[in-house]
Amino acid sequence: QVQLVESGGGLVQAGGSLRLSCAASGRIFSSTAMGWFRQAPGKEREFVAAITWNGDRAYYTNSVKGRFTISRDNAKNTLYLHLQMNSLKPEDTAVYYCAADPRQIITTTDYNYWGQGTQVTVSS
Repeated sequence: QVQLVESGGGLVQAGGSLRLSCAASGRIFSSTAMGWFRQAPGKEREFVAAITWNGDRAYYTNSVKGRFTISRDNAKNTLYLHLQMNSLKPEDTAVYYCAADPRQIITTTDYNYWGQGTQVTVSS
């Protein structure tokens, strides 16, 4: 059974840091791209960052460049995807989702597998 489980969300003050993690199990995700997305209240889900299957390329939305870093650990049975978030801003407040196996374009929401999400709240 395919499973993506996010962790690491929470409440942080502006300027602070959080590290999100996603544990992916149930199939071989090591050969697929993965990404992080977020959805704020009343807004559509949006792309945050993505990484290729071997980690050689990473992509970021403009608003997080220089502040967020995506990485992955292609372990044997469970793959881990991380998002290091620094210099957080109130506008980063959202539910953050891990996704795996994009159908076509890595920076869109068209992925086959999604986690349940983890809440990130940044206070001013």
